[in-house]
Parts: sequence; C-alpha cells; structure tokens
Amino acid sequence: MPTIAVTDSSFEDDVLKSETPVLVDFWADWCGPCKMIGPALEEISDELEGKVTIAKMDIMANTDIPGQIGVKSIPLMVLFKGGQPVAQKLGAAPKSALKGWIESEI
Repeated sequence: MPTIAVTDSSFEDDVLKSETPVLVDFWADWCGPCKMIGPALEEISDELEGKVTIAKMDIMANTDIPGQIGVKSIPLMVLFKGGQPVAQKLGAAPKSALKGWIESEI
C-alpha cells in the first residue's frame, strides 16, 4: 500500500480514528533528509501493509497539526496508536533502521 498524504482537515479521520497504527512523516519539499527517507518509507509501507499505515504530512501546506504536535525539526516521524502519539523518531536513517524501529513500536 503506498503512503497516504494527510492534511490538517483529514488528520482526524486518517490518523486519529484509524483502526491500525499510523506513522506520520512530517516533511517539507525543501528538506534534503526528508527526500532521502521518502523512497524507504514507500517500500516499508508496502512491506508492512496491514500492520501500519504510513502517512506523509507536508508541514508547509499544513500548519495546524504540526503546530499542535510541536514539530520543530524535520523529518519527524510520529507513530499513533488508538489516536495517541506513542513514539517518535527525528532525522533520517537507513531503511533497515527505520523498518526496525517501526516494527519494534507497532
């Protein structure tokens, strides 16, 4: 399953009300490390289909939710379970490290 794009207006339905855990990748077009992890997150999304949904939120186009969550640096990945943030990871990492972290948290 490819990653999904979430917005300020879709965040509640796509993330907070999700039956499965959702990893939200807060990113921006100008962020080099964000672009580096994008392809890895796409692959992980396919590999962990049914176990976790991977969502991407552009912080330049959506400012309300990142502001509420307190996003100060990107890339920031926040894992939500049952509508609550349960884990977060700041910065880029190799695919194997990202996947390992996600699997240990879901």
